Amino acid sequence: MKTEEGKINVDGYHIWYRCVGNNGIPLLTLHGGPGAGHDYLEPLERLTSNRPVIFYDQLGCGKSDQPDDRSLWQIERFVAEVDTVRQTLGLEQVHLLGQSWGGWLAIEYMLSHPQGIVSLVLASTSASIPQFVAEAKRLITELPREIYQTLERYEARGDYHHPDYEAAVLEFYKRHVCRLDPWPDPLLRTAANLNNNVVYETMNGPSEFIVNGNLKDWDRTDRLGEIRVPTLITVGRYDELTPTCAETIHQGISNSQMVIFEKSSHMAHLEEEDSYLEVVADFMGNIERPKE
Repeated sequence: MKTEEGKINVDGYHIWYRCVGNNGIPLLTLHGGPGAGHDYLEPLERLTSNRPVIFYDQLGCGKSDQPDDRSLWQIERFVAEVDTVRQTLGLEQVHLLGQSWGGWLAIEYMLSHPQGIVSLVLASTSASIPQFVAEAKRLITELPREIYQTLERYEARGDYHHPDYEAAVLEFYKRHVCRLDPWPDPLLRTAANLNNNVVYETMNGPSEFIVNGNLKDWDRTDRLGEIRVPTLITVGRYDELTPTCAETIHQGISNSQMVIFEKSSHMAHLEEEDSYLEVVADFMGNIERPKE
C-alpha cells in the first residue's frame, strides 16, 4: 500500500501530513481539539481499500510546527489551512470528514470553499458552541452528586488544574468521551497532545465545560441549509456532543442522514470501530456508485 508522508508550507510554518492508499476519491480528515492531532483517527486507515485517506496535524499540535503566537488560533486561519493542504496535495475532489472540533471546522470550510467536496461526514460535532455548552452542562448535572459538586466547586474558584477537578473531569470523559477501558493507544497519544496546549486554551478555554475562548460564540445553525453535498452525521448515544446536537445538524442540512452508535460516546470510530467504518465506507461508496 502506498504511503506518503511530508510537510506542507502554511503561512511560513510546516504542517505534517500522511497519505495512505491510492486510487479512488480521497478522504481528507480533520481532527478534533482544537490542538489534538490526528493520532486518534488512525483507525480510518482501514478505509484505504477504495481510496487514499489523508491525515494532517493542524498547526500548533502533533508533528506540525507549534509557534508561540496566540494570534494564529482563529477559525478563519484554520479554514485557509485546509484549503492550502488541498491545493498543495492536488485534492481537487475529496470526501471530507471532520470529527468534534474538526466538524466545526468542516462546516465553516463548506460555507466558503464547497468546490470539489463530494461528500461530508460530520462526526460527533455540532453546529453551535452555545448548544454544545448547554448540552454538556446538562450531562454534568446527571453525574453522581459528588462529582458534579467537585466540578462546580473548582470552576467557581477558577482552579482548573487541581487534582480533584481533573479527577472529576476524567469521570465525565469515561462516560461521554470514550467508554473503552483502557483507552486505546491512539487516543492516549492524542490526549497527550492536549496537555497544556495553547491552541485549545485560546480557542476553547480552560476545560471542556468552560468555553470562553475564540470559539465561544460560534454558531452556524442558521446557515446549515447552504451545505448541499450529501452529508453523513454520526454520533454516539452517550456523546458529549449529544444526539440533540447531531439532530440540529440533520434538520439543517437537507441532503443528510444521521446514524447513532448505541454503544459509543464521543469516539464511535474507536468504540465501535468495525460498525463505524462500515457505515462510512458504505456512505462514500453509495455516493460514488453510478446512478442507474
